[in-house]
Amino acid sequence: MRRLVLAPRWLQFFIVVLVVFGIFFRFVNLDGKVYSPGETNTLLRISGYTNNEVKQQLFNNRLITKQAFDKFQRLNPEKNFGDTIKSLAIDSPLNSPFYYLLARFWSQIFGDSITAIRTFSAVISLFVFPCIYWLCRELFNVPLSLPGIAIALLSISPMQILYAQEAQEYILWQVTILLSSAALLRALRLESIQQTDEKRIFNWGFYTFTLSLSLYTLSLSIFLVVAHIFYVIATAKFHANKTVQFFLGSTLIGSLIFMPWILVIFYNQFRFNGYHNAINQNFSLLNLIIDCLTQTNRIFVDLNFNDANPLYLIIFTLLIFSLVGYAIYWLWRTNYQKTWLFVTSLMTIGTIPLLILGLQLYLTPYYLAIQIAVAYLLATQLYNGRILRQKTWQFILVMLIIFALFSDILYSQSNTSWIKFSNNDYINIAKIVNRNYRSILIINYQDNSYENIFALSYLIDPKVRFLLFRESNIPKISKKLNNVFLLNYSDKLRQEIAKKYRFNTKMIYQSKYSSLWKLSK
Repeated sequence: MRRLVLAPRWLQFFIVVLVVFGIFFRFVNLDGKVYSPGETNTLLRISGYTNNEVKQQLFNNRLITKQAFDKFQRLNPEKNFGDTIKSLAIDSPLNSPFYYLLARFWSQIFGDSITAIRTFSAVISLFVFPCIYWLCRELFNVPLSLPGIAIALLSISPMQILYAQEAQEYILWQVTILLSSAALLRALRLESIQQTDEKRIFNWGFYTFTLSLSLYTLSLSIFLVVAHIFYVIATAKFHANKTVQFFLGSTLIGSLIFMPWILVIFYNQFRFNGYHNAINQNFSLLNLIIDCLTQTNRIFVDLNFNDANPLYLIIFTLLIFSLVGYAIYWLWRTNYQKTWLFVTSLMTIGTIPLLILGLQLYLTPYYLAIQIAVAYLLATQLYNGRILRQKTWQFILVMLIIFALFSDILYSQSNTSWIKFSNNDYINIAKIVNRNYRSILIINYQDNSYENIFALSYLIDPKVRFLLFRESNIPKISKKLNNVFLLNYSDKLRQEIAKKYRFNTKMIYQSKYSSLWKLSK
């Protein structure tokens, strides 16, 4: 591989400016975004309550106001860190506890509002910069050009901004992936030189620590472990040499440290709901390809394209995917196997299982691998070859920056995004319910997750009342009530209600994910 030259001063200054912009967009308008169902789940886990407690205290066929939900979204003196762990273990074991414990600790100091928790995630996102710098130095052994461009691209990436502002573990998982990957490459690199046993134990011990940290941040890190195992064994040409033995020993210890939570996952495997609703039940190769293309676009540009303007979506998809494809080819063409194999392992082994399961929100290994490959391509092309070639790649870099910044500006002024897809429905539903006098919103537990109900409650006016009931029981509805709405009811249950109380039902809102019906006499 050719040695990269140092970035000129103007580019160094430009990188610093982009980082400043990236930091600004991470903290702007944190209180102006609607609540996503996942964020209400975070608040519920931090508060220490379980789904069953929510069900027993709220879903009891009585009229309540939105204030009744506050108890389950705030810290309570009766609950402690142990209750947070218990809540996760019972209801959402695939969500490892590290982020939630940190968030609860943060909440006790800075407050338990959603803005405070989002600020916590935004602060964590700043650790991405030193971690990506370290990983690029370990991967490519270059002074500044590549790590600097990688930091610049990540700082203003629309995907990064979205994750940094979510009160969920996305961004912490990204930090631990980068940290454990850099620690692994460092331990492998130092194995090639003479070192004392103490240093060797420290290097592999640090990798063990970062790996267990990643597992305790998100259990899906198991796929990262598989990617690391494949990479180390493949680069050793499938020989069990001393380096492989140290690595496998470190990985085993890291996995054993995570074993208590693995037992929790297996014990509660039929009770969790953390990812069950997200798993793609209609998997097909076409859907997988479409999801991959869509998410790749959003790494660099997110102008909220949809089916209404497919031409722009197709154009940007072709351009971005061509860039990414060439970046991967260039990485393979100009690097040693140990470099390109690491990036492609993250991109494939660490990602394909998540994509098949329909967990598009958790494709972090893929996002990072793509950004590293593109950063390498740009860093090696900006100052190599003829002047025309340099100018072409400089233009591409500038266009990526412009579209990323434009995407960030649009998101900073918006109250929702694709990552909060169900909230787009709730905004419309809330407007309908709020504009009717003394509205009653009837919701049953069977057809609506508590996360969605909590998210909707933040958009509902205080004057609106809720009637929540369990399972498939028909609620008691007084005929004196006016402006009664049914949310996401099955046809069978809706018809039973209409028959019992002699109400007419009229659909007033329907989308892919939600429906709203109004009862009339």
